[in-house]
This record gives sequence, C-alpha cells and structure tokens, in this order.
Amino acid sequence: MSQKKAKGYLHGFAPAERDRLYRQARFVEHAVHDRLPFRRARKLIEIGCGVGAQTEILLRHFPDLHVTGVDQSEGNLAHAREHLGSMSWADGRYEFREGDAQALAFEPESFDAAFLCWILEHVGDPMMVLSEARRVLRTGANIVVTEVQNATFFLNPYSPHTLSYWMAFNDYQLEIGGDPFVGAKLGNLLLACGYRDIQTEVKTTHLDSRTPGERAAFIAFWSELLLSGAEGLQSAGVVSAEVVEGMKSELAEAAHDPNAVFFYSFVQARAKVY
Repeated sequence: MSQKKAKGYLHGFAPAERDRLYRQARFVEHAVHDRLPFRRARKLIEIGCGVGAQTEILLRHFPDLHVTGVDQSEGNLAHAREHLGSMSWADGRYEFREGDAQALAFEPESFDAAFLCWILEHVGDPMMVLSEARRVLRTGANIVVTEVQNATFFLNPYSPHTLSYWMAFNDYQLEIGGDPFVGAKLGNLLLACGYRDIQTEVKTTHLDSRTPGERAAFIAFWSELLLSGAEGLQSAGVVSAEVVEGMKSELAEAAHDPNAVFFYSFVQARAKVY
C-alpha cells in the first residue's frame, strides 16, 4: 500500500527558520513540557526531532533519559548534533538518525516512551506515524503528542490582512499534504491506532490588557511564526506582497494597542501502549 506523503515544509529550511525553532521551543516550553509522564522512562524516541530544539528540553527536564531523535532532513539533524554537541551535560544521552516517520527503522518494543511535537501537521498520514510509534514502543509506554489547532486563532483589533494570510497559510498546508487542524483529531487518531488511556488537553493562550507585557511578547512571537511562511506562500502565489505588508502593519498595531487581544489553542494528547 502506498504511503501518503506531504509535499513540503511550509516554513522552509533557511538558517532563520532553524533559529526560530530554537526560540519557539523555549518560548512555549512551559506549556508543552508541563508535567510530562517520562520520569521513569529511560529510552525515548522523538519522532520529527528537527533541529533538536525539543530534544534539549527533554534532556534537561529528565536527567536519566536517553533520546533517539528521528527526522527526514539530514540538514536538520546536522544542526541538532551541533546544537546538542555544545552542551557537555548532554554527552552520551542522545543520538540522531535520518529516517521516515511513517516507516521507522527500529525493532518492535525498542523504546519505553515517545514524544512528538509539531510534526503531524506536516505529514501526509498521521495515522501511519502513530502506528509506527506504537510498534516500536514497549507495553506500558507513554506517548505524548502536541499539535496545532489553527482554527482557534483570534486577534483584536480586527486585522483583515492577517486573517487573509492565515487562511492562505492553512489552505496551502492542506494543499501540500499537511493538516493545520490535526490537534482536534488526536483522540480519534490514537484510538484508531490501538492506544489506551487516551487523554487530550486543550492548552489556550488568552492574553489581553490584564497582562500587557506577556501579550506583547506573544504577539511578537506569533508575528515571527506567521512571517516564517511568507516567502513560501508568495512563491506559491497564494498571498501577495500587499497582504504580507498589510499583515506586518496590523501586527505592529496590535502589539502597541492597549486593548489588543490574542487567543490561540493547541492540543496535547497523552496515551499508553497495552
């Protein structure tokens, strides 16, 4: 049976994107890594490890953990090795392998935990990825999957260029084989793949005038995320330079508006293998 493959990565692989991923991982660390169930785990597989941004955090939070990171981009893995190689405290606690998340090159029951973060939105067949994860996990292992739910984004003041860009962003991700709404589907996907004890948590960022500093920081972070896709979207002909410039102006206005509101939710699912 042929596998469904995504046709690209919307954000590209430029050095600026690599640096953005490190900043993003640290910026949302408190929400993504809150109370992860890996205290007793020793061998964890991180599927879609990218440049190792999440790997660093996992190793820092769990001193007894060894992480095997898998990614299809050898360029990403080279940066991951360089990044972790500069941290002597992580020596001997990780390895990175080039591989296909939909056909993992590991024997059954090779790991006692799995971590996936912001990967299923970019793959053609999320169920195949989760099935492969289950195959290489031991009985009793925990899996944690964190994913986007892009239908939840709201920004005040009303920002028509930003909304137009966001719709094009999501439509294009669907067109190239990804899924910007996969977070809401995690419960169904995990259940269909045979996982048990499935729990999903909607993690919401809702910032307004009560926390102006945090709101400004999050709008700046979100602006960087949005603009990371601008070159690819313009090259594909799905957004115009006018929309991108209009979005930049709207985001700058929102960052300084005393009545601005930012709202976004993502979903984290946890499950076990039986």
